[in-house]
Amino acid sequence: MAPPYALSRRRRALIWALIVVASVLGLVSVLTSWVQRQMLDNQAWRKASTQVIQNANVQAAVSTYAVNQLYAQVDVERALERRLPENLKHLAAPLSTALRQPMTNAAEFIIARPRFQQVWVGTTTIAHDKLVNVLENKTGYGISTGDGAVTVNLHGLVEQLGGELGISSSVLAKVPANAGVITVMRSNQLAAAQKGVRIVKVLSAWLLLVVLGMFALAVYLARGARRATLRNVGWAFVVVGVVVLIIRRVVGNYAVDALASPSYRGTVRDVWLIGSSVLGDIGVASVIYGLVTVAATALGGPTSVARALRRRIAPVLDRHVALVASGLAVVFLLLVVWGPTYALRTWWGILLLAALTAAGLVALRRQVQAEVAAGGQDATLDRSLIDRLPTRRFTEGSTDSPAEELARLADLHDEGVLSDDEFARAKKLALS
Repeated sequence: MAPPYALSRRRRALIWALIVVASVLGLVSVLTSWVQRQMLDNQAWRKASTQVIQNANVQAAVSTYAVNQLYAQVDVERALERRLPENLKHLAAPLSTALRQPMTNAAEFIIARPRFQQVWVGTTTIAHDKLVNVLENKTGYGISTGDGAVTVNLHGLVEQLGGELGISSSVLAKVPANAGVITVMRSNQLAAAQKGVRIVKVLSAWLLLVVLGMFALAVYLARGARRATLRNVGWAFVVVGVVVLIIRRVVGNYAVDALASPSYRGTVRDVWLIGSSVLGDIGVASVIYGLVTVAATALGGPTSVARALRRRIAPVLDRHVALVASGLAVVFLLLVVWGPTYALRTWWGILLLAALTAAGLVALRRQVQAEVAAGGQDATLDRSLIDRLPTRRFTEGSTDSPAEELARLADLHDEGVLSDDEFARAKKLALS
């Protein structure tokens, strides 16, 4: 066998530089992909809005906000005083205070209704669509960048709660139109946001290709050490995924501790976890892809366990590669149907992972065949044969007759465990 190709120090440095830079760019790519796939995608936003309004902490926070808005805009005490008999008007003040908590409970009941949740999802989705149109410098729903803001309107909920309380429609009609309106973004904030969105769209489209290309170039340049380099690429995926998960936790904790009052921390935490679910999925997927890559390179490695595994699967890979490929294809199709990661739900991801899987199978088969040829076919076959034969035939005190041993070998041969050559050698061993 020819001696392995030795990498120069300069080439090793270049390979490591490619891996490190690609990892950093990969982290940036993950963050931009999250913004593109969740924050700017209307369907993803609708899904997140549905999960948010179905969350118990969010329902409690929204109901409290709506009741506070009602009490802030309407003189509830005076409205009750007008409706009470003359001899009970003095109870208006304590009643208005006592009714605040029941009204909050009533608001939670209303918010838990499917009809209200549909209105919520529709309202927030329209607001998000407006925001995205503005950020992408498009027109939609009559929104422009010069006059106004993107809002979520809960004014209807405030009016509904007033009706539940018994406040007359004439009084509710005086409630300002901006009561219950949550401002998402003002026009003076749009210029910077629009620039950021343009950058995100460009990076999310091309940065992933650059990252994969740099990893591929690092492996290509590592002639004679490509398996080890591919292993390092796998660990790079793991590191990026772990860093993404850490960023998600750290940013979430900061938002909870610094931006939310103590009474709303649980709500903010739940909203962040829902809003960053895609980011968490990307982080987990990166870790999984990295570990699979590391495991694949370990199978082709020089350890005794890896050599034993390759020796054990050598006959199957050599003579039944079509069967192995078919089984691998079935497993891959099941993964596609399941779709546990985003890549397995997109055409380009499916093609890329299928190509990498096929390339891995071809590389493993070539390695096994090369090892058999380099080590001598007879010696390799005899060694794998001895490893798989029952040991009691060759120990002292064995009561098995040659006929029984031959019958057992015939069964192994019929099951495909032993090839024809191995079966012939095993018969010689059994009769010796």
